[in-house]
Amino acid sequence: MSDTQTFLDTLKARSAQYSGEPSWIAARRQAGAARFEAMGFPTRRDEEWKYTDVRAIARGHFGLADDVDFSKAQAATLSLPVEAHRLSFVDGVFAPALSDIDALPQGVQVLPLSKALEKNHEAVGGPLGRLISVDFSAFAALNTAFMEEGAVIRIAQGTVVEKPIVLQFLSREGEAKMCHPRILVEAGSRCEATVIEHYAGEASATNFTNVVAELMLDRGAILHHYKLQEAPLGDFHVASIHVEQSRDSVYTSYNLNLGGGLARNDIIADLNGENAYTNLYGLFFGQGRQHVDNHTKVNHNAPLTFSNENYKGILGDRAHGVFNGRVYVKRDSQKIEGFQSNQNLLLSDRAHIDAKPELEIYADDVKCSHGTTTGQLDEEAVYALRTRGIDEATARGLLTLAFAGEVLEQVGLDEISERVELAVAGKLPERFNLAGLVEIAAALNE
Repeated sequence: MSDTQTFLDTLKARSAQYSGEPSWIAARRQAGAARFEAMGFPTRRDEEWKYTDVRAIARGHFGLADDVDFSKAQAATLSLPVEAHRLSFVDGVFAPALSDIDALPQGVQVLPLSKALEKNHEAVGGPLGRLISVDFSAFAALNTAFMEEGAVIRIAQGTVVEKPIVLQFLSREGEAKMCHPRILVEAGSRCEATVIEHYAGEASATNFTNVVAELMLDRGAILHHYKLQEAPLGDFHVASIHVEQSRDSVYTSYNLNLGGGLARNDIIADLNGENAYTNLYGLFFGQGRQHVDNHTKVNHNAPLTFSNENYKGILGDRAHGVFNGRVYVKRDSQKIEGFQSNQNLLLSDRAHIDAKPELEIYADDVKCSHGTTTGQLDEEAVYALRTRGIDEATARGLLTLAFAGEVLEQVGLDEISERVELAVAGKLPERFNLAGLVEIAAALNE
């Protein structure tokens, strides 16, 4: 049996639950399944996947969850401690008891995808799949084939949403499950909001999450988008994110990856109107045999557009990281600025990073730069700290946290930056004086 056939058989067994769905959904589901069957899972012979082996996913046997079976107490231990409008899912199933969307401000809609389709499927169907089609990748096609649940966020023009909107995805222990969340965000003109995707789970979970997110920013919209991925080390996580920006809009992405045995993020930003601005900030931490792959692409499709990207990786043990970032400037997209930086810190001789920053420019009046560095801790900096009475282990740990801090200082939510900082401190090698670092990091954040 082929790797794809196992997933197609699961889809066929699920088909009875889709019998009453609208014809347009059925058509898209069939198109997703057909495209997935034709493409098959990517292999390392594919240029976009040459550093990432997905055979563990392709050969896996993942069921589909039908129930939540997760208490508020269990969720509380994994949830972000932030006051927010919250939509929660357990193994891809909407969890009303763990959600809090009753007090949304006027002009804001936050709905699970299943409810949105029931209420107004035509309004959802138009933008759904407009940015990420089944042709984007086998994983996007697979997501479309299994599209059952996810989130729809609509923000009316001129609306400022004070509290963040949290989309919480929790992974349970037990029989391996898969879920394929679909996220749709429509930000009206001159609105401002913060959306947080948070992925976490029980320590022994071995599940597969395959998420597709489409974000559309109208003129002058401001969207802060956090993606905090701290799934269990046995989980697989694949994300396809596509952002479309109109003129004067500002999109800021904070892509923070701490968990998962294998994690892949594809982030694409289309700057389609003058004075559109994209900020991409990323931090990935790997230990053991974790594999973290970040692919980004910024398309300057209009003149007078601006992008700034800063990704940092910290890898220990035998962890493997990938960064592939591309800045594309369309023909005649003059007077654009595009900056890209990737820096990586290796804490072990066995850790490895494959970095490939790229510029593709078809205009002549532009300011673009890109660069990448990979190395170990600066021994002179270690020595400087030791001359101030700090022991070597603590000095190395503090310098590692400082390296991460250059990205975290851009994070606008203390609850997230502090959580990531403490998580990084707690995952550093024991020779970095682990307990002392956690105490120091906690003291610094008080």
